[in-house]
Amino acid sequence: MRKLLAIFFIFVFSVSCAKKQEVKVRPFSIEEAFKEANELLKEKRYEDARQKLQQIKMKDETMKYTPLAQLRIADSYLQEKEPELAVEEYRRFLETFPEHKYSPYAIYQIGMVYYGLIEDSERGYGAASKALEAFEQLNSRYPRNPYREEVGFKIERCKEIIADHEYRVGEFYYKKEAYRGALGRFLGLLQRFPDYGKEPDVLLRIAISYKKLGENEKAKEYFSLLMKKYPESKAVEEAKKEFAELPQDSD
Repeated sequence: MRKLLAIFFIFVFSVSCAKKQEVKVRPFSIEEAFKEANELLKEKRYEDARQKLQQIKMKDETMKYTPLAQLRIADSYLQEKEPELAVEEYRRFLETFPEHKYSPYAIYQIGMVYYGLIEDSERGYGAASKALEAFEQLNSRYPRNPYREEVGFKIERCKEIIADHEYRVGEFYYKKEAYRGALGRFLGLLQRFPDYGKEPDVLLRIAISYKKLGENEKAKEYFSLLMKKYPESKAVEEAKKEFAELPQDSD
């Protein structure tokens, strides 16, 4: 009886081993893995998707899917509402594949991440500055990029937010009678944003700041510029009063 049992177990073990030997290991398919990663992203299984995409980057000898996998990793962080990590991965893509056809997309996404962080001109200065930098880089490097019309509007909004911030800082110094600090901000604002909507007020404050500092010729220059360029502005009435108080050249 023991002999029969031993023979039976040997037979079962042999069959099991034979079956195991027949099982073939499925080769890793880069294309299939990429499809699976995209499905995982749709299911919001972000970490699983990133693991699959990292596998692709490690095993893709042709480098056909590696750039795409890197982009999808960046996209996954954006979808997961992790903007800082998304920007880090988009930058990694640009550093690794600077001439890739999807480089404009990566730069655009960086700009959009920061643009999405703009809340208002009070708190949006830093985000607006970074968004503007990305959008201007995009248009400079890729003038015919597919996002140029949309980006044009966003660039103008970023500039307005940054200029408003500079104006408020200049106004702060101005009210504190720190006229040198005010001039630095106001002059820099006009140099960087010559089409700023509050230019009449900026010119007025520049002129008055020069007047307070005793630099009368500079004050006259900016009072005159304001009155000539914006004769209908409310700022002109005050400018005329301030200008009249300055010592006039004798004949």
